[in-house]
Amino acid sequence: MNKLRFGVFLLLGSLVAAPLDEATRKLARDIFQQLIEINTTDSVGSTTVAAQAMAKRLLAAGFAAEDIQVLGPNDRKGNLVARYRGTGSAGLKPILIIGHLDVVEARREDWTTDPFQFIEKDGYFYGRGTQDMKVSDAIVVTTFIRFKREGYQPDRDIILALTADEEGGKSNGVDWLLKNHRELVDGAFALNPDAGGVTTVKGKPLNVDVEANEKLYADFELDASNPGGHSSLPVPDNAIYHIADALSRLERAPFPVELNPVTRTYFERRAGLESGQTASDMRAILGTPPDPEAIARLSMDARFNSLMRTTCVATRLNAGHANNALPQQAQAIVNCRILPGHTSEEVRQDLMRVFADPKIIVKYIDNAGGVFDRAPDTKAFAPVLPPVEVMQPLERVTDAMWPSAPVIPEMETGASDSVYTIAAGIPSYGVSGVALDQDDVRAHGKDERVRVSSFFDGVEFYYRYLKALTSAR
Repeated sequence: MNKLRFGVFLLLGSLVAAPLDEATRKLARDIFQQLIEINTTDSVGSTTVAAQAMAKRLLAAGFAAEDIQVLGPNDRKGNLVARYRGTGSAGLKPILIIGHLDVVEARREDWTTDPFQFIEKDGYFYGRGTQDMKVSDAIVVTTFIRFKREGYQPDRDIILALTADEEGGKSNGVDWLLKNHRELVDGAFALNPDAGGVTTVKGKPLNVDVEANEKLYADFELDASNPGGHSSLPVPDNAIYHIADALSRLERAPFPVELNPVTRTYFERRAGLESGQTASDMRAILGTPPDPEAIARLSMDARFNSLMRTTCVATRLNAGHANNALPQQAQAIVNCRILPGHTSEEVRQDLMRVFADPKIIVKYIDNAGGVFDRAPDTKAFAPVLPPVEVMQPLERVTDAMWPSAPVIPEMETGASDSVYTIAAGIPSYGVSGVALDQDDVRAHGKDERVRVSSFFDGVEFYYRYLKALTSAR
């Protein structure tokens, strides 16, 4: 491989931007800014506006009208489907790229900057979606336009679906497209840049993650009720105390450690990048049986803890109706991220055993907000390492751009729209070239940001990676 051709973009141990031409940099930045400044929250925003804005850019770049569609179940939840036509010479099914346009809610008073203004300062771009995931939406749209401008002919079609309601809401775009317009988004496999990416430490590349599978998402509602009464006459049977005790038990009762082929591979390879006790502990948990002291130490790091076990955590509380009255009802929401091989109903039963309190009713909440006495029996999809056709081009491009960073398959601890594509029989892999410091993950949080250099490296990465996947063999 000619590494001089691709370049080595490390300076003083920090990540610096790939040498994009100024026209491409301006195009990518303008698209990124436009997406950030379109409010796409479920409460007041519109993914349709964002989808139409990207459609307009693609049409202006020369895409045929029949290859650009904005469609959805209502006027606020539109999805963009764009098809880049290939030669078809290899007889291959298209590659599907999925990315969500919606973002989580953000309150101006919580942020240092306006979350819906694109701000560049101190080497970072700030705004809601700069990490999750308008950054990648902008990158892939830029790549499509870049390909079109240079007349690139891939050996197969490439489909881009930018969609609604991944973060919540009742109109998930990937699900809707697969159920209503499967022919528009059917592919040999899907790439989902909502997962994967370059893990860095103070800007220095450590490794490149590729998502091979993900946990199952589940919300549970805990309810305790009581006749209530006057607060001057307290009784032991208090709904708030029942909920508080249950959550305290949950805090002290972690789920058991369980590794699968993907997480075992992750810890095996990650151990070589660590040093001292951490490296030793990663190797020690791979034994039979795993070392309990190593497990305990690694569990102190939220990243590693979430890879080893199912996690359930309290995220919301609501109780009482007056300051001077005993509570008639108390409620908590517990969010779980469930390991492959286990169901939401299995975890609901586990929670009831942990709480050991008949006064606590545990119900399942679906993605649309419906509350049910029983959870689904569906399991998360089995872990499968990415195939050679995905990994080899990824390793080749990674070696060119970040030569010290190995590619490591990972299990996504969050949740993504890959659950819909995989369920539809489309193998899906999380691949992204955006670098984030492992201690600066601000997705869903305040002052969300991405390094300016990381964004432009991501632009160059997807351009190279898609070419590597679709160049004539």
